[in-house]
Amino acid sequence: MKKLAIFDFDGTLVDSVHDVIISFSKALEIHNFPALTKEEYLDRLGGNIDEIVSLILKDKNSPENIEILKETYEKIYYSSQNNLTCPFPGVHDLLKSLQEKGILLAINSNRKNDSLEIYVERFFSEINFVSIDGQIPDYPSKPSPFAVNRIMEKYNLDKKDCIYIGDSITDIRTAQNAGIDCLLVNWGYGRINAFESDYPIEVIDNTSEILKYF
Repeated sequence: MKKLAIFDFDGTLVDSVHDVIISFSKALEIHNFPALTKEEYLDRLGGNIDEIVSLILKDKNSPENIEILKETYEKIYYSSQNNLTCPFPGVHDLLKSLQEKGILLAINSNRKNDSLEIYVERFFSEINFVSIDGQIPDYPSKPSPFAVNRIMEKYNLDKKDCIYIGDSITDIRTAQNAGIDCLLVNWGYGRINAFESDYPIEVIDNTSEILKYF
């Protein structure tokens, strides 16, 4: 039985892609960069912000353009209410059930750390996460196992006691790099390359299915 559940955030716990796309679309329009479709955005999400912006810009991804678009996007996104962002159905019940069982809960995301903490407080203030790890300058981001390893070391846990729960190939690679089991949820933004991977021990259709591992 697992003792620690490490969750990805966007696409696993929270449905945030609609507000992200709106902000990126506005930023692209301001600088006269080509627009993207929703599918194109989904193909480019999952890395840290610099990687995402570079992919969104396609062949126009010079260092100067990356900085310009990133700065504009962040101004738009962080000044917006982002009212379309919300937890996925069943997530609150899942987290509460795991917490009641005494399972350690953590978040490992490529979202900026300050933004991650704001949204965790907004949606999950009643959940006691033992670690909330977002992107921090000078620290490696996913798929580096840096944050996962730090959590396991802090609580003196064996790899067999931990499981990573996410929706994308980045999450699979993070779990793989850390040497721990992985569950892939199918309600997020995962693309075909994630679902074709043979590393996750199961693809989850409903949040309640996760409980059997604890």
